[in-house]
Amino acid sequence: MTRSAPGTTLGVVGGGQLGRMLAEAAAPLGIDLVVSDPTPDAPASPVAREQVVGDFDDPETIRAVAERSDYLTFEIELADPDAMERIAAETDTPVHPHPETLRTIQDKFVQKERLSEAGVPVPAYRAVDSVADLREALDDLGYPAMLKAREGGYDGRGNVPVESPDDVDAAFDAIEGPAMVEEFVDYARELAVIGCVGDGERDTFPVTETIHREEILRESVAPARTDEGVRERAREVALDVLDAMDGRGVYGIELFETTGGEILLNEIAPRPHNSGHWTIEGCHTSQFEQHARAVTGLPLGTTELRDPTVSANVLGDVEDRQPASVDGAADALATERLALHWYGKREVYRLRKMGHVTLVGAGDESRDDLLARVRGVRDGLTFGD
Repeated sequence: MTRSAPGTTLGVVGGGQLGRMLAEAAAPLGIDLVVSDPTPDAPASPVAREQVVGDFDDPETIRAVAERSDYLTFEIELADPDAMERIAAETDTPVHPHPETLRTIQDKFVQKERLSEAGVPVPAYRAVDSVADLREALDDLGYPAMLKAREGGYDGRGNVPVESPDDVDAAFDAIEGPAMVEEFVDYARELAVIGCVGDGERDTFPVTETIHREEILRESVAPARTDEGVRERAREVALDVLDAMDGRGVYGIELFETTGGEILLNEIAPRPHNSGHWTIEGCHTSQFEQHARAVTGLPLGTTELRDPTVSANVLGDVEDRQPASVDGAADALATERLALHWYGKREVYRLRKMGHVTLVGAGDESRDDLLARVRGVRDGLTFGD
């Protein structure tokens, strides 16, 4: 029989920075975390009650977590949905979001099919299994386009732009597995919505503008710097996405705002998402607390914004792997209303997410000014040789 917080244990497949921030948010609710991760002393381990060392898709590792927990969830899509579903049933441990949702999300083509069938607006897309398939698809979709690995890609990995027919062979070879191709979206900005599903409840956090370079999220601005009509349409699309998903929890929903003001779905993550890290300081309930509430069956918290908020990722700036240490943290912490989150990773390398900084507005300071200030603070954080 499951229990209600306080005194609840939540099992999490994955012990990275998302698991770390989830443990930090769950503790005040009286919820302890048991996490699994193949890396000993993973980022979540200092704040979780226990870490089980093992691969994300290893059934015995998942079983060990489930046997120690009242509820089961995941913070990485590499978890094995078949094993989670079977073990959850055998141990009588509810798992949220539902493993069927994870199956859908793990394959980007299946994800697009499911959402398209549900009436969610998506870019034109095709599954491609060969160079000939890709050329035929691009005859319809046109150039440029984006070729994506159907499984396993994140932070720009597994995404290859195809600018012209001359790029087709090399792009397909780069994917190294099942692929899909999407039309190029002429977007005005990228948006994200953190949606949340509770026990008979659903809600969204304020629509966020996301700024990427090299296909990696660099900064988030909340609320998004677009008009209210676009934000409302983004929220409507996000709610339609939630209706197509199965199971309680938080969902990171990435969107395009086209130059014509339309909203198109990009991708979904069935877990807390980088685009929602700003909610820790910027909202009365963070996405991490909301996920802990949702998956354990507690009432959802308010998604109300405190003040306009911006966040910037701190990425590794060294080419070779080396022990992680950061310079400039004291100067960053001297900035009023700024929060520094360090993920506890032991090694740093180029573009690895090491932490983030968040700046909450006050008075009449514009989001443009907040963004410029948080970039300045982030750029002052460096990693020595």
